[in-house]
Amino acid sequence: MSDIYGNKELTALINLLDEPDTSAFGAIREKIFSFGKKAIPSLEKAWENSFNNLVQERIEDIVKKIHLTDLEFEFTNWLQLGSSDLLKGFILISKTQYPDLDGEALTISVEQMKMDIWLELNDSMTALENVKVLNHIFFGVQHFDGNKINPHAPQNYYINTLLETRKGSPLTLGMLYMILAQKLKIPVYGVNLPQHFILAYLTEMSITNPTENDVLFYINPFNKGAVFTKKEIELFIRQLKIQVDLSYFEPCTNIDIIKRLITNLIYSYNQLGYPDKIEDLENLLKIIEPL
Repeated sequence: MSDIYGNKELTALINLLDEPDTSAFGAIREKIFSFGKKAIPSLEKAWENSFNNLVQERIEDIVKKIHLTDLEFEFTNWLQLGSSDLLKGFILISKTQYPDLDGEALTISVEQMKMDIWLELNDSMTALENVKVLNHIFFGVQHFDGNKINPHAPQNYYINTLLETRKGSPLTLGMLYMILAQKLKIPVYGVNLPQHFILAYLTEMSITNPTENDVLFYINPFNKGAVFTKKEIELFIRQLKIQVDLSYFEPCTNIDIIKRLITNLIYSYNQLGYPDKIEDLENLLKIIEPL
């Protein structure tokens, strides 16, 4: 292979990927891995030019490991920086399936939706009027809706597929809804209800450790933003026959939301039988656990 990308050592290592000795190959793989993401273009070019199945499989494994290591580093940084940017966390989890995802392009798409809503708002609006505008743009104009045919499919949990298909789960619809609301300084936050994900409209933005006393009303993102009260949550909990917990009525953290997103994906891939995907996602959960 020619030294297209200007690194003779990397090129030489890639040319040795057909090494039959397992131990020797292990050393070669680790040296290539040490180049990080900058090795990927050369590896992808080598894959395209190779007719050796073993070499192609080895390249795929190395590229995957580089992507996952980089993702775990980014995810750790997101957590350490306070996890305040839920959109960033959403994009990072989506990269477990789509490593080449263009986060900037996705952010621009979300910003455009925010502007569409902003044009319909004014400072004199009540909380219910704000939600009416949000619902009109989000569900009416942008046509977002719940995937009621296959609600547990993994594709419901990635932001790029949500934006492409306009179909999602209660969790991902709620995440995007609250991301848009908060960008507009509308105090909408997630509530980690068992077997469902809902939103709470608070009395004001950025309340420290909000409780149910700070909630004006609740919003169901899986039912086109329908507004409801605490009584409906209590009825839902009785139907589930589970013990009442204060957390079912209070806003949760962004870390709680991302943890639930990962857990839902693990459940989906477990149903489909993809142990490798489950392992990758469980590694991200392990990063959250010490917090």
